[in-house]
Amino acid sequence: MDPVEEIKRLYYATSPRTVQRDLARAVELLKTLPDEAARERLAVFMDGLSQMRSEWASQGALPPGQPGGSEGLPSTPRGARRRRH
Repeated sequence: MDPVEEIKRLYYATSPRTVQRDLARAVELLKTLPDEAARERLAVFMDGLSQMRSEWASQGALPPGQPGGSEGLPSTPRGARRRRH
């Protein structure tokens, strides 16, 4: 599959359970692109994957033991918003 299409597919199909693996795969695919212009077009998908990982980690939705997972993070009930200091 074309790396661009594969990164888009990963973005739309990711879940809390797969986000770390999907993000790592997307980074590997990004490295195979021939030029900066191609990489820039995918920046929004890469940023989206990273944001999902961060949000799910802060909500404790990532499986324990997964890098970026909930270990060491304060728990926040689902749907609750965190206060910013």
